[in-house]
Amino acid sequence: MTIKASCHCKATTFEVSQAPQTVTQCTCSFCSKRGSLWAYYIPSQFKLTTPVENVSFYRWGSETVKHGFCATCGCGTFTETPDWSTGEPDFNNPKISVNARLFDDFALEKVEVVVIDGKNLW
Repeated sequence: MTIKASCHCKATTFEVSQAPQTVTQCTCSFCSKRGSLWAYYIPSQFKLTTPVENVSFYRWGSETVKHGFCATCGCGTFTETPDWSTGEPDFNNPKISVNARLFDDFALEKVEVVVIDGKNLW
């Protein structure tokens, strides 16, 4: 089941290969200001369907995570990140987290929201 997603102006579009079981609301300063709900995928499950030049990137803090946003309208789109499931960055196991609020024609309200305490974790 491919899910398509787009930013507000549609200059940045992407798709993922399956629906998320859960989405994550992170309370860190960046995610809480951005308002994203994150769905996590391995790189082979994600496809950017517009030119990468349409995406700008922001890195903060440790500069470990590459936060993407539309270079035209500014919507937060996806991140490129190591796997953090052990509490430490695993660069050999990269993840793509996508802003599930950008999914087109998808009933996001039916997906469980998991809150993580990023405010105190990072």
